[in-house]
Amino acid sequence: MFTLLKTEGRARRGRFETVHGSVETPVFMNVGTAAAIKGGVSTLDLKNLKCQIELSNTYHLHIRPGDEIVRELGGIHRFFNWDRPVLTDSGGFQVFSLAQLRDISEQGVVFQSHVDGRRIFMGPRESMRIQSNLASTIAMAFDECIENPSPYDYVKRSVERTLRWLHICKDEMERLNALHDTINPRQMLFGINQGGTYDDLRLWHMEEIAKLDLDGYAIGGLAVGEEAEVMYHIIDVVEPAMPRDRPRYLMGVGTPCNILEAVSRGVDFFDCVMPSRNARHGHLFTWQGIINLQNNKYERDGRPIDESCDCEVCRNYSRAYIRHLLRAKEMLGMRLAVMHNLYFYNTLTERIRAALDEGCFAQFKQHYMDILGRRI
Repeated sequence: MFTLLKTEGRARRGRFETVHGSVETPVFMNVGTAAAIKGGVSTLDLKNLKCQIELSNTYHLHIRPGDEIVRELGGIHRFFNWDRPVLTDSGGFQVFSLAQLRDISEQGVVFQSHVDGRRIFMGPRESMRIQSNLASTIAMAFDECIENPSPYDYVKRSVERTLRWLHICKDEMERLNALHDTINPRQMLFGINQGGTYDDLRLWHMEEIAKLDLDGYAIGGLAVGEEAEVMYHIIDVVEPAMPRDRPRYLMGVGTPCNILEAVSRGVDFFDCVMPSRNARHGHLFTWQGIINLQNNKYERDGRPIDESCDCEVCRNYSRAYIRHLLRAKEMLGMRLAVMHNLYFYNTLTERIRAALDEGCFAQFKQHYMDILGRRI
């Protein structure tokens, strides 16, 4: 399933084979939480934007339209017309971040829907069933997302329970994949490492989940407010215990500089709402740094967002025009801005792969670290 093609230091160049096609890594997954990229970007657009994997969310699709409806319509690929891999997040993060009221037990979590207030129960078996109904390429294990910082004793109990939930997820996915009417009987399962900011808990948990021979391994519970250096340190702690022959996914990360740093530490998969969310407010990534189109200086700027970018937006529209659309709250402005930022992120990982292929990733990282984080 995963072939490690080349390494440079701890940075990895790989290929991940799935039932819905192969993925070249490192890769950035474009986030379509409710089976849509916010900003009016379609799955047809995603192909032109060089997206390899789309990411959707179990919690949101269970709330609406309902995973049973998606199943009836043939699964998520048919539902939103996409023939490439899809990863579904387990819903754990949303349960613990969006729900106003929740009650955690060994079996799972009872919580109130953020949409209509109805009480819902979700545990490891329920999460696997929902994701099986969605028929995604990759399902994420159900876990508890812990706030940083949290007391050591609570985090310890939490990761122990998350480990028990992972065993249940693995068994349940094997059962579901064996059913005669399962839409995707080759659905994969990634486990999630937790442990807050405690080195010993992080390492213990990674060592334990690595024993389960899963399809991939993720690092969760980071990029939630802690300093970037803390995140990098946790990667350094757990990376040696992560199986070398399986993909590694850093959840919810991040900025272009975060991605460069994490690749250099051995991470393969990334996702983040930042490029689309920031784009909708006029914050755009370029190969010279970050620009804010809301600024007055772009009012008469006839240049493209990025003169060195060959995306459809930069080939056809000016900064002044897109700024006008954003200021007038025209949907087209958000759409064009999101398209550019997603193209930038997908091109960034494409260029990282090329640098790894050519054995010059260290120079690539050194050159762009200061540039890509700079606000113009």
